[in-house]
Parts: sequence; structure tokens; C-alpha cells
Amino acid sequence: MRHVDFSPLYRSTVGFDRLFNMLDAHAAPEGGPSYPPYNIERTGENSYRISMAVAGFSEDEISIEAHRNVLTVKGERANETTGEGSEILYRGIASRSFERRFQLADHVDVSGANLKNGLLHIDLQRNIPEELKPRKIEIASAGAKAKQIEAKTTKQ
Repeated sequence: MRHVDFSPLYRSTVGFDRLFNMLDAHAAPEGGPSYPPYNIERTGENSYRISMAVAGFSEDEISIEAHRNVLTVKGERANETTGEGSEILYRGIASRSFERRFQLADHVDVSGANLKNGLLHIDLQRNIPEELKPRKIEIASAGAKAKQIEAKTTKQ
């Protein structure tokens, strides 16, 4: 059984923890799909890349859809026919259809995808709206501008 510990990534990624929780929950190979294999990497401060091994698939056989924080990658292979007079003795290259779903964090958008050398690379960008970004609050000094209120004491 292959288990990946994502806990070191929790400290360095903010807003992507839900994705790692979902990956952790579905990482059991006997319970979930294991094809095609994939990597998730951080390529910048707010950018990520999912790389999937999709050998034998062309661009028109793969569809990528992002909808409501869910990224869905589907691969549909056309039935492959061997040439007349040939038969396959051993099939080691998988040619089955697949569907992979990735739960994305809030404000993460797909910025692009490309297929090169049997690897599908999906680039993700985290765009935090201006009103949600942290802002610096100035602290006013208690200098000469501050008014001091003194209570008058009464003598008895």
C-alpha cells in the first residue's frame, strides 16, 4: 500500500489544504481509482501544476472541465484496431478510459493545460480577490495629538 503524507505541505500552502485532505481521503489504492498516475507540484507562490501520465491519448481524446471548485479530467480512447494479420501478445500499455476529479481550493482557477511526451500538465493559479488579501493597519501613536482627560478631585 502506498501512502503519501501531505502534512508538511499544510504548513507551506494556504487555501489548498482542502485539496490535500481530499487526496488523503481517496489515496487508498484498493478503494479508489489509481489510473492514471499523477503528481501535484507547487511551481510558484500562488501557482500549482497537476501532471498526469496519459500515454497513448491525444488532445482530442482528453477533456478538462472546471466547475465549482472541482476539476474533472476525462479520457476516452477510441477502440484501437491492430493491422490486418497482427495480434497483440501482451498489452502492458493501458488503453482504458478514465475520469479523475480534483477538489480545488477557493479562488483557484485553471490557467492552462498542455499535452507533451505523454504527460498532461494542468496549470492552476490562485487569485485572491483584493478585498480578501491581508492589509496593513497603521497604528496611531499616542503623541501630542492625543487628548488627556483628567478627573477633578474634590476636597472635603
